[in-house]
This record gives sequence, structure tokens and C-alpha cells, in this order.
Amino acid sequence: MRLKKGVAKTCTELLREFQHREQPYIAEKIVFKSLGNMDVYNITAPFKDGNDTVIAGRAELRNDEHSQIYFFINKDGFWVPKPGAPVFELQDPFIARINGLLVLGGVEISPHPHPDAKHKFIWKTIFYKGKNIASLKKFAEGPVGMKDIRLTELKDGSVGVLTRHQGHKGGLGKIGFTKIRTLDELTPEVIDSAPLLAKQFTDEEWGGANEAHLFPNGLLGILGHIAHFDHEGNRHYYPMVFVLNPDTLEISDISIIATRSNFLKGPSKRPDLNDVVFSGGLIREGNGTATFFAGTSDAEAQKITMKDPFRVYEQNDL
Repeated sequence: MRLKKGVAKTCTELLREFQHREQPYIAEKIVFKSLGNMDVYNITAPFKDGNDTVIAGRAELRNDEHSQIYFFINKDGFWVPKPGAPVFELQDPFIARINGLLVLGGVEISPHPHPDAKHKFIWKTIFYKGKNIASLKKFAEGPVGMKDIRLTELKDGSVGVLTRHQGHKGGLGKIGFTKIRTLDELTPEVIDSAPLLAKQFTDEEWGGANEAHLFPNGLLGILGHIAHFDHEGNRHYYPMVFVLNPDTLEISDISIIATRSNFLKGPSKRPDLNDVVFSGGLIREGNGTATFFAGTSDAEAQKITMKDPFRVYEQNDL
């Protein structure tokens, strides 16, 4: 299937297109217990760990950025920490299944080394792998200053690496992609050298990948986010999707799939984060719908039902 990509569209243009499409429905808050006053947000979609269905989530106090990743199981309708599961000093968890292994990633923050930036942080992405949650061991890390790195198994058994570059190469934030043969080849240098995908974001806006879905035809459905600042410095994050041919780097146009107003009202970590939806994961239900899991306003986690945004792309051959 040949993908067609035009010029980069702004959030305003994508929002206008979204308003003319079928809207998501049945929003529901995901309630976490047993962590006191900590918020849980920026979750993964549920996944299997042995006999348990598990969600990984970022947990922190409302006025803090120092986070921990917990693994939660459902008990009587509420999500509680999985007994005996490890806890990681990381932000924004993501998971993947690659060559039979569970891969967990998250963002590690540390104090900025420059004396004039002592109240700021630097960050990098840390990767773990194992047969299950209990056996997860660190095996790689990304370049300093890069979030939103995602891994996925490809049709030939190799590994796709989605990256998010900033600065000289990526401006405010642009997505790149490269392939490696095995997880052993994942290094900061390989990640940093990934070529950018063309014509996705204007220079005034940014985006990143959050999850990849491999289709039977070899295409990748990418769940991500696109974002911008308004004139008052408030952040606006929108969940989006696009499709990538991992062999040619051809991509489809971006489509926004939801806005904050589609979800239930709730608290915000800060006033400038009111209009933030951070993509966590998408469960494709097989009946033409999908369940989308996300963090809302950096304070809560929610899920919402929508038309499967990837269905049309997996029905054709490359």
C-alpha cells in the first residue's frame, strides 16, 4: 500500500478535520488506589503478565516531578499496585513485546549539571527487558535529552526504533525512525542517528510517538501526540495517529483522534496543562472500534472508545 503525505499540517488544521469526523465516546476515568495522595497518569494500555492484566503508570505528588513507575492490577473495579512487582524511579512508562520478551521503558530525570540551571532537569530514556515484570533488567539507554523513544518488532523479526529529536536536528521535536537487527544493537549513537520522517510538524509545533502497532501487511500504525504552545505559554497536547512504511519511510498524514473535551472533566497538575492528553496505548478490539488509554492534564488517567483509526491501513498489501 502506497502512503501519501502532503505538507505538514498545524494543530489548528488537524483539529478542524477532526471535528468533521466521528467523535470518540464513553469516556471513563481509571481509578487507582493504595498510593495515598499520589496522582497516576500517563499510563500504558493494559497488558498481560502471566495470569494478570496489568497497567503501568506514572505516579507522583501533584506538586512534584519526581515520579515512580508502578504496575497495577484490577481489584474490585480499582487499580492497585501489583504485589511484589518492582517499582522504577522513572516517568512515562511504555511497553513492547519483542522476540518473546517484555520491554519496558521510561524517562529518568536528574539535576542539571550547569550551576545556573540548578532547578532544572536533564533526562534520558532507560530500557529494561525480561520474560515478565519480575525479571526486568536494564539493557540500554537513550541519548541525554531525548524522550519518546519507542521500540517495535517488525515483520522480519528485526526491531524498529522510533525517536524524537530536538535542537539542531529536530527543532522543538520531530520523529525519526531506524531499524536494528536485535535489541543488543540499541545504543545512544544508533538512536541519535535515526533519519527524520519528512513533513510531519511545522517548526512552531512538535510531536512524538507513544506506541507502535504492527499490521499483517508490514506497515506500522503509530499512536503519538502533536503539541504546541499558545500565546500565553499554555501547552496543548493532542493524541494523533499516522502510518509508517518501515522499509521506505513513507508516512500517511497525521490525524488527531481525540481532544481533552472528549474526556471527563478533572484536575490539572498546573493551569498551563489543562488541555493536555498524553497518549498511552490503544487496544484494537477487532470489531471496528478501539479503546484508547491516556493521561489527562498530567493528573489523571482515562480511557475512551473510538472508531479504530488503523483499520483501513491494514487491509492492503505493501
